[in-house]
Amino acid sequence: MRRTLALALGLTAVLAAGTATAAHVLRPSDQTQQQIWSVGAEETGKVESAETTLGYLGTRKDATFRYPGADYVKVHFTRLALLPGDYLTVSRPDGGEIQRYDGKLLEGVTDTVSNVVNGSGGKWAMSITGDTAVVRLHLAHDLLGLRSDLARLGVTVDKVARGMTAAERRAKKADDARKREAARPGREESVCGGDDKADAVCYKTTDPVMYQRSKAVARLLIKGTELCTAWRVGPDNRMITNHHCFTTDAEAADTEVWFNYACAQCGGYDVFKPTKVWAAHVLATDKRLDYTLFTVDDFASVQQYGYLQFDVRAPNKGEQVYIPQNPAGEPTSIAASSDSDRQGNCQIVDPAYDGYDTDTDASYYCDTEGGSSGSPVISRVTNKVIALHHFGGCPNSGVRIDEIYQAIGRLL
Repeated sequence: MRRTLALALGLTAVLAAGTATAAHVLRPSDQTQQQIWSVGAEETGKVESAETTLGYLGTRKDATFRYPGADYVKVHFTRLALLPGDYLTVSRPDGGEIQRYDGKLLEGVTDTVSNVVNGSGGKWAMSITGDTAVVRLHLAHDLLGLRSDLARLGVTVDKVARGMTAAERRAKKADDARKREAARPGREESVCGGDDKADAVCYKTTDPVMYQRSKAVARLLIKGTELCTAWRVGPDNRMITNHHCFTTDAEAADTEVWFNYACAQCGGYDVFKPTKVWAAHVLATDKRLDYTLFTVDDFASVQQYGYLQFDVRAPNKGEQVYIPQNPAGEPTSIAASSDSDRQGNCQIVDPAYDGYDTDTDASYYCDTEGGSSGSPVISRVTNKVIALHHFGGCPNSGVRIDEIYQAIGRLL
């Protein structure tokens, strides 16, 4: 470890900026079905390079990262080496949202060396909602007598992930539309016809049960720039999303889970302050049925949002459904109406539709977008989940819950 400590002196790791790419997967099809465009882990942000060090001797103790118009800012550390009792905060300028990190001396230095040698290591901080994050080093010690060792300590921020601006989101949507048309000429997008989704709060008085069920749904922010949706299943610490969103404990450790990310008024712009926790452990995952079952840290803080239940049966053709979701990472909305269905309500079109395997899915014309992957498809008859949304293509489709339950029922 002394050799590692010595190597770390004077090292400041700065990585080139990189942008995550949305996962677009063509699902299998037989001769009677056309290929479709999969709604995968949606790109929601950009990664900006940074060269900022907060230290103990002769260097700054705080830094502000601002990206006008971004909806979140998320910093990445290659070094977090602090003395016992000292700590780092990442916060909004007004202090309305604050995350605290207590550095571990040797682990922090090891991460610095690993990042330089292998291009790995480091740690993403929890995101800060809004376009500005303030990183501040808090010292609790009298530095007298420690000068010889202090040069190797401090905090290094090598890159910052931030949400797209409104203009960037519009440009990306237009570009995605062009790519989808090129991939499957003449096919509709995952928004089938007009976009009939509405803010979850719009149903607060007209359908309070539907509104309440939407609270168990969470936005996933993966690796700082990718999006999916997940939801609590059952009263215990269990959540589920798609396999194509993440599959390992290491990926879970870089995944934020946002509850209560919803508009305060129907059609409004004010958003509730989300409750953010980290994904923790992957309990089960499967590509064929496209699910990942996982736990979260600080489970007690999200229990207040309730949970959903499996409806372990085959869906019925014509059965009305609704889908709470975070399309394109936006605040929670619900797809319940559909101008592609005769009665104007979302409903099951084919209860035995081909997904990654024969008859594993149920199809529908409920509107979804990139980032909706992992959303629950809920029956209006029982208000329980009958499918796990994962494909676009109009019809869109979700993996049947009776199929998934056979694989993970013992873990719930």
